Amino acid sequence: MPDVLVAGGGPTGLLAAFELERAGLDVLVLERDARPATQSKALGLQPRSVEVLADRGLLAAIEPHVEARLPGGHFSGIPIDYSDLPTPFPFQLGVEQAYVAAAIEARLRTPVRRDAAVTAVEQDADGVTVTAGGHDYRAGWLVAADGGHSTVRTLLGAAFPGTPARFSLLVADVTLARKPAGLGEDWQLPSAGPGFLLPLSGGRHRVVVAGEEQQRLGRDAPVTAGELQRALTAAHGPGIEVGQVLWASRFGDAARQVERYRHGRVLYAGDAAHVHLPIGGQGLNLGLQDAVNLGWKLAAQVRGHAPGGLLDSYHDERHPVAARVLLSTRAQGVLGIPDPDAMAVREIITGLLATADARRATALELSGLGIGYPATFGRATDVPASPDGRAVLVGAPLPEGWADRVETRDGPRPRLVRPDGYVAWAGGPGLDTALEQWFGPPVESLVDTAGAA
Repeated sequence: MPDVLVAGGGPTGLLAAFELERAGLDVLVLERDARPATQSKALGLQPRSVEVLADRGLLAAIEPHVEARLPGGHFSGIPIDYSDLPTPFPFQLGVEQAYVAAAIEARLRTPVRRDAAVTAVEQDADGVTVTAGGHDYRAGWLVAADGGHSTVRTLLGAAFPGTPARFSLLVADVTLARKPAGLGEDWQLPSAGPGFLLPLSGGRHRVVVAGEEQQRLGRDAPVTAGELQRALTAAHGPGIEVGQVLWASRFGDAARQVERYRHGRVLYAGDAAHVHLPIGGQGLNLGLQDAVNLGWKLAAQVRGHAPGGLLDSYHDERHPVAARVLLSTRAQGVLGIPDPDAMAVREIITGLLATADARRATALELSGLGIGYPATFGRATDVPASPDGRAVLVGAPLPEGWADRVETRDGPRPRLVRPDGYVAWAGGPGLDTALEQWFGPPVESLVDTAGAA
């Protein structure tokens, strides 16, 4: 029996499984699709995600598929420069989500169980039973990373409050039989503007359209080549011709978030925990950061040395981050509405973002580098992650009793670095307190407690 089940084989679920396996747990990923995804879907890795993937040795397998190193991000299409950000990776990587997922999946010890759509979830005091693909699976815990229409979330009746969609867009991967010279040949900062074109690998193009027809059609209306042709002709003239529609999806600007990221023995992550307008390159990255925050905490819970409240700190730390992203994407959506008043606001915001302080603050937020958690002291990008998922203590002797959870290294600056790369102690008094706060009591205390019981 695995220690943890993960519902959903996208990047968030796969990285959560990778983090749990890195900490020594047995994990099984249940994925509804029979084959690995080939659709492009998300197209950008923000600097903080690049840091995390590089630190875990996952970036090397992704780099051959990188189409562009973009000099920054954007706020509703307004360029935001990243060049002076405090990171070894002051850029956004343009890469298709499928390649990110494949790189992570290739490193899992246990293969993903495919053609395993979740149909039932039951939990009790000792664990969770999931019915998927006609089979029952049992584990101590379940990570629900099964997307914006999460079956797990629906089955458990988890509250998912927020704002409904006000407008509709269409995204597709297509081949083009004909197009004007120079159109859609270079990578640029993505936006949700009507008729947006971006070149993908294998002669494909990403298309985003948001015209009047898209507002009339229902969310479940099939996407046709004719609809795409009409939209692209309206945006770029008669010189463009759609060839084959390889994948297409409708989406809107709904913004919703689960009230609690933990539901008993079920933890929500990625789009199962939050949905928003996919603008600004936030969604994929938000899910990856959920995974690395959750992984080491859930591993500690399973292994029996998590201090009180550690697993619940996953909600406490990540819920506010996603809430801020939802606020940001709602604002960006408003700035993209073709309305004279919205355009007036956009002009003012563009001027404000041209100032150094506003631009840098927005860059830190979009890139993920500005994220900080209570009782931590920023990121430690110069301290590589422990290969076995332990924390790292740099430049200080480790008190007895924590060697199974904390690796020691020499260094000029004393720091205690959590497995997700955030600094839990930055020198001075309080090391024992920080160790117990984040990694539980020392071994001898656990033995004494067990003996007394």
